[in-house]
Amino acid sequence: MQNRILEYIRQQQLIARGDKLIVALSGGPDSVCLLHMLHTLRNELGIDIHAAHLNHKLRGAESDEDSHYVSELAQSFDIPLTSHSSDVASYRRSGSLSLEEAARELRYAFLAEVVNNQGGTGIVTGHTRDDQIETILMNIIRGSGIRGLRGLQPKTILKAGKNSIPVTVIRPLIPLSRAETAEYCRQHGLFPRSDSSNQSTDFLRNRIRLELVPLLKSYNIKIEDSLLRLAAISNDDYLLIEERSKEIWHRVAQAEDDRLSLDLKSLEALPRTLQRHTMANALQYMLGSLYDIEFTHIESMAELIQKPAGKSLHLPQGLLLIKEYDRLILTRDPHSSCPFPPLKESYIIDVPGCYYLDGWKINAEIATPPLQVDSYDRFTALLDLDKTGQRLTVRTRKPGDRFYPLGMNSPKKLQDFMVDIKIPRTWRDRVPLICSPNSILWIVGWRIDERMKVCPATQRILKIRFEMVM
Repeated sequence: MQNRILEYIRQQQLIARGDKLIVALSGGPDSVCLLHMLHTLRNELGIDIHAAHLNHKLRGAESDEDSHYVSELAQSFDIPLTSHSSDVASYRRSGSLSLEEAARELRYAFLAEVVNNQGGTGIVTGHTRDDQIETILMNIIRGSGIRGLRGLQPKTILKAGKNSIPVTVIRPLIPLSRAETAEYCRQHGLFPRSDSSNQSTDFLRNRIRLELVPLLKSYNIKIEDSLLRLAAISNDDYLLIEERSKEIWHRVAQAEDDRLSLDLKSLEALPRTLQRHTMANALQYMLGSLYDIEFTHIESMAELIQKPAGKSLHLPQGLLLIKEYDRLILTRDPHSSCPFPPLKESYIIDVPGCYYLDGWKINAEIATPPLQVDSYDRFTALLDLDKTGQRLTVRTRKPGDRFYPLGMNSPKKLQDFMVDIKIPRTWRDRVPLICSPNSILWIVGWRIDERMKVCPATQRILKIRFEMVM
């Protein structure tokens, strides 16, 4: 068995010489087998080992006895151990999680902390062939796509919870069955602990192991081999698609501070499979892992491509996907894609004058004709001062706002105007408006009022310029 695992480690390039590995040690047969193997092979592999044990406090005295056993075992191997206790039940209630989810989050958060404190390369776990089969079935039951059909990976980056640190997880025992790890312990005089909760059908994984797998074997005695073959084929297909999605990533995605922008035209040209993979990669980029992400989230993101501008989708961990006219924005702040600083209130400005208001510098001056402004300068406007007046208001939109867009002889609702010229919905409440007591004079950055334009009869020109100074 040691030779099989050594060959697997080398074939999958799981461990490099000089690695410091944090071994997740529960005290059960799988983790005890793992610790003994790595301890035996440490010189050949050129590694350093540190064990870590978390007492979940779920089985009373039995949990405490596990901790005592683990401490003595690590000491007998002369392997340093970090041990800790956590109240999983309390954490579960505070986060509205299942007991399995709560235990997993706390366990990996603890292991990641040990990796960080010890300067470790990654976590090594005792997941076996049986765990792989159960994970594949669990993912199928939950409605997984091809990513989930791959099951457990020999080496992966994992982020177990919203606030946990991404960490490398290595699973060198996947070629072995649980029966083999138990036999290994027997052969080497090891006496691992038995977890009574493994027989409880309150947990999904246990029900799969105790009920579903035996039932499936009644249909196909080699169902486990079939599932592992499904995982291998799915992994090959996934890697091919993922390679293609990485090739197109630079054309589709653009990182912008705390958000990710996805080009709609490029997305629309992709087949659905690549759209899904691009969405998954976008989430991976923003979150550090796909923890909490299900196939339905990915599918809903892909469906948003065909929906009208202004639609949005709420995703786990506070993420929001917003559809604008030419792009999708993945962000935690619905206004993050808007370049304009928010106006906190309405302000009075007198002409002439220079004002600094909530991240804007506004310069208003009086000029005489003739005067022209660069047609590409969206943030400078020329207006007829005798029509606008010299006391103006700077504000954002209000319900019922109307104005006469330049080139039109009838009023239009501001909301309809913003939709027609494709101002993104998340921008609209931040677009500054220059107003007189009775009219909107200028939609800053877009259009002046037809009635306020400079004409041959204009005697005095109001030249007003906005500049962001954040």
